Amino acid sequence: QNRGHELYYYVPTSLSYQDLTVRARVNPIKVQRVTKDHYKLRDSKVVDLSDFDVVWLRQDPPFDMEYIYTTYILEKAEDEGVLIVNKPSALRDMNEKVYTAWFPECTPLTLITRSMTKIKSFLMEHKKIVIKPLDGMGGKSIFVINHNDGNANVIIETLTDYGSRFAMAQIHIPEISQGDKRILLIDGKPIPYALARIPSADDNRGNLVMGATGEGRELTSQDKKICKIIAFFTENFRVKN
Repeated sequence: QNRGHELYYYVPTSLSYQDLTVRARVNPIKVQRVTKDHYKLRDSKVVDLSDFDVVWLRQDPPFDMEYIYTTYILEKAEDEGVLIVNKPSALRDMNEKVYTAWFPECTPLTLITRSMTKIKSFLMEHKKIVIKPLDGMGGKSIFVINHNDGNANVIIETLTDYGSRFAMAQIHIPEISQGDKRILLIDGKPIPYALARIPSADDNRGNLVMGATGEGRELTSQDKKICKIIAFFTENFRVKN
């Protein structure tokens, strides 16, 4: 906006494809630095997405079939020359939780399975674990379980839907009490400061919407090492494929 671009806002429910053209109902939008009044929308209109230089795609989970269908439709706009950010096919390929499997040297010991028996064995072996669904967001349905927790079985049954849905289990990292970090990389290079999300005293989760506190922190040497690993892998393997 500061550079003179016109901004428009749309939601996936307004997308349509007909006669080789992707269309959406959009609202012209103005953003502003005003507390509790960050934007103003004008009257909506239907436009061809091919009229835009860039279409940004930032959609919250659940990562369900409607999400997949949205990426299919936006790929047709890509075919018409529109730059879609993030790339629809990349979003389909990269589940934000499963994608960590490509970086085992940077992550806690992890199990992804539908098997309730395997999760229970993982819990007994490591004594304290975190278990979560693969399609969640905002700290929803994330549980910390001790091996002697009387609710462990029902939590595992619920998250796997009695063995019919995948779930992720990880060993518990007590350093979460010091905050987890969101680090932004642009073209493989990290911004020098991270957003550390510090859980509240009565919650294990580092999600701001669940009461965690945000704090800006300079990147540590370990943070920078992780960023280099991810940047190298993305540049040399996943992106080219």
